[in-house]
Amino acid sequence: MNQTQSLAEFLPANVFAVMLVFMRVAGAIMLLPGFGDIYVPARYRLLIAMFLSAMLAASLAPILPVAPARPGDLIIMLGGEIAIGLFFGAIARTLLTALETAGNIIAFQLGLSAAQVFNPALQQTGALTSAFLSVLGVLVIFLTDTHHLMLRGIVASYGTFPPGAFPAVGDFSEAMTRLVSSSFALAVALSAPFIVLGTIFFVALGLLSRLMPQLQVFFVILPIQVAGGLVVFAFTLYAVMSWFLDGFTGTLGSIVPG
Repeated sequence: MNQTQSLAEFLPANVFAVMLVFMRVAGAIMLLPGFGDIYVPARYRLLIAMFLSAMLAASLAPILPVAPARPGDLIIMLGGEIAIGLFFGAIARTLLTALETAGNIIAFQLGLSAAQVFNPALQQTGALTSAFLSVLGVLVIFLTDTHHLMLRGIVASYGTFPPGAFPAVGDFSEAMTRLVSSSFALAVALSAPFIVLGTIFFVALGLLSRLMPQLQVFFVILPIQVAGGLVVFAFTLYAVMSWFLDGFTGTLGSIVPG
């Protein structure tokens, strides 16, 4: 009788702990680059979230709250965990969009804005350079084991956001505002060489059209613009991805230390 009673008390407590951890982990996995992309099957994402939750529940058991008695408190508690997970996943996803923004700027400067392809990272059609940089960014994150930082960040988030308490919405809004601003600033920095090159090129093009009005500027200059821009893109690609990786790890580590 005592063993049956102990088992009946043991199972609900541990199921609740795993479920509570799963809410936060699943919310983050759904948005993290590489884990939550469209080319990753949903069942794999679910298995990863369940596997991580089962491992973390045992180590986080001392700080996890007990199951609430009222259903309303349970909904608030689970909703808070989901919001924290989505917030952490949105941090990494917003940082990745810096490559998408930089790719759009580069495509405009190279004259490739009309070259549209499907971008699997954003699940929508975008510029060719934007899709290339977005996919390459995810690849670089996994090749350099930066995805370990994202997974460690999920664990570290329990020190920043204690489980069981609904987070402050105002703090989330302020943090996301700063994050979007930092992401756009990073995108401009990544595309800065092409902005300078494009400015010089178009100024020279304007002077040339004034000196030789009879020259068909569009047909003569566009191939030079595309070819020259692709050469510069090839030479600066390593620096662009290194700069992105430094900004990604630095910003992610400063918000939720991993």
